[in-house]
Amino acid sequence: MKLLFSYTLRNLAVRKLTTSLTVIGMGLVVFVFAAMMMFAYGIEKTLTETGSDDNAIFVRKAATSETVSLVMRSDATLAMTQPEIALSEGGTPIGVAEIVILVSANKIKTDAAANVIMRGTTATAMTLRPNIRLEGRMFTPGTSEIIAGRSASKNFKDCQIGGSLHFAERDWVVVGIFDAGGSGFESELWGDVNQVQQAFRRTIFASVTMRLKDPTQFDQLKQRMEADPRMTVDVKREKEYYASQSSMMASFISVMGIVISIVFSAGAMIGAMITMYSAVANRTAEIGTLRAIGFPRSRILTVFMLESVWIALLGAALGLFAASLMSFVTVSTTNWGSFSELAFSFALSPSIVIGSLIFAVAMGLIGGFLPAVRASRAKIVDSLRAA
Repeated sequence: MKLLFSYTLRNLAVRKLTTSLTVIGMGLVVFVFAAMMMFAYGIEKTLTETGSDDNAIFVRKAATSETVSLVMRSDATLAMTQPEIALSEGGTPIGVAEIVILVSANKIKTDAAANVIMRGTTATAMTLRPNIRLEGRMFTPGTSEIIAGRSASKNFKDCQIGGSLHFAERDWVVVGIFDAGGSGFESELWGDVNQVQQAFRRTIFASVTMRLKDPTQFDQLKQRMEADPRMTVDVKREKEYYASQSSMMASFISVMGIVISIVFSAGAMIGAMITMYSAVANRTAEIGTLRAIGFPRSRILTVFMLESVWIALLGAALGLFAASLMSFVTVSTTNWGSFSELAFSFALSPSIVIGSLIFAVAMGLIGGFLPAVRASRAKIVDSLRAA
């Protein structure tokens, strides 16, 4: 077997040009496949990291996102009184009822308008989300001051400290920029909940988020609250809730990426097939000699299949290397769950690497099969006579 590997590698080195072109072709297909998977995983990872397993979130029953959820004040008050909710040192529940509104802002690069989430909240939000780091200062309750997420400040005009946004018939001054560890919160604007309610003439909330005393008590909280006839809410773990926001979009992108990659892979497999057919034609004498010294047909088949797989693996390595560079790219798109702008980075995971390698090997096996069969069926006398 060691001899087969060394023989295969030497043959690839001899045909540098054709091998390189085929490797590049397969590398491009693997790059497209991996990049699309990274795109979907980046969205999923960003929204999954938005929540915490220690928090529970209450939204309107059957609401698909906070932007279409309506939680009454009575429901919010009742939610805060549940025994599973953690208490601060002062004995008050660690929770916040928030309102979520879509506002319009202009992008820095294109000047095009896009939806941004305006979250009406309180200082308790910082306690519920301890990974948040604030630059500047927190908004003052009772004023039209806001803080902007790191991604929002980079992507939208007037979302930097000292900037001013005009919506709901008033000016909102940015007094701080917060970093939320790359989560979806970084694409939002936060302001005082009472001021946001007044400006948009809303008397309801979009959600209630609370810290659990013990995360293992979530199931009993959920069962009791959803069975309470006074309430019309769904209770979810915060992390699971935000992860669900990405499921439809991530699934669509993954399927689209697979379909596009399969279409492109046809060209790559044809390239591999041409390369291997060329190798068979140019090595007729070699094949005859190998058969003459005792190599069985199965071993000849294995040699040429190995060559095709090696080409595919080289292409996979090239494509994955190019795709890994996408990890440094941050892009924004519309979140289908909330119809707001969401900034995220391409993310590479072990499953994407393994999937890309399997996809590349499959291309190599399919592309190299027919040429390998032809080589293995070559007759000794005909091969030596052709020499």
